[in-house]
Amino acid sequence: MLEIHDGGFHYPRSNWVFRHANLTIDGGITSILGPNGQGKTTLLRCIAGLTPLREGRVELATAIGYVPQASLSSFAYSVFDMVLMGRAKKVSAFATPGRADIARTREVLDRVGIADLAPRSFAELSGGQRQLVLIARALASDCTFMILDEPVSALDLRNQARVLELLRDLAADGMGILLTTHHPDHALHLGGRAIVMRSAQDIRFGPVGELVTDDMLTDLYGIEVVSATVDDRGAPRTVLYTRYDKFTAAEPAATLEKASQ
Repeated sequence: MLEIHDGGFHYPRSNWVFRHANLTIDGGITSILGPNGQGKTTLLRCIAGLTPLREGRVELATAIGYVPQASLSSFAYSVFDMVLMGRAKKVSAFATPGRADIARTREVLDRVGIADLAPRSFAELSGGQRQLVLIARALASDCTFMILDEPVSALDLRNQARVLELLRDLAADGMGILLTTHHPDHALHLGGRAIVMRSAQDIRFGPVGELVTDDMLTDLYGIEVVSATVDDRGAPRTVLYTRYDKFTAAEPAATLEKASQ
């Protein structure tokens, strides 16, 4: 379980990014939604303990694994070594990874489906492959709750689907998942709950199906959003589309800027 009590954060000499946030997340999948600059990543980092709150507190009753947005490493580590780094907390100071650590690393590589990448350099991988390696590294730490910052950012459709399905599988196995996303349709696909950051002091929390509605998304992003139900291999699935033609060059610049967020 993760809890944040009356949490607030602001950068030096700046307005509050969020304030009076009260959330209880006890497993399953939770997606954080909000326009650019609304504080999704900041809230995520505060919950993960990477950025200290300015007020309030976070209580963690679970082992956390943090997955940042995929980026290149400054060093040419192999995929195996990158995942093995997830065992750092399990290894005593001045010791080297043992047989159990190596076995766990191989197990995780198999679980994520990237065992064939083990000898390759992390720097040579595609964005989707790097994201899977970072998820595997978090799993190697034996975490029970995984926190991910925009895990499908900049990935193509195939790799987006691969990462999302992996997250659903992990949640089905009992892993808690908390992620930020710019894609409300991904939150609807994953299910579970959503945190919607409308403003610094308006943070809403609830089931995705009840909270992530057409009206809410239209107001949140400043562009008309319409949902539709389609058949997804015999099961209903909600998809979203936006009406871009609502905005023209004659509209005020402020409206167009809001629409682009």
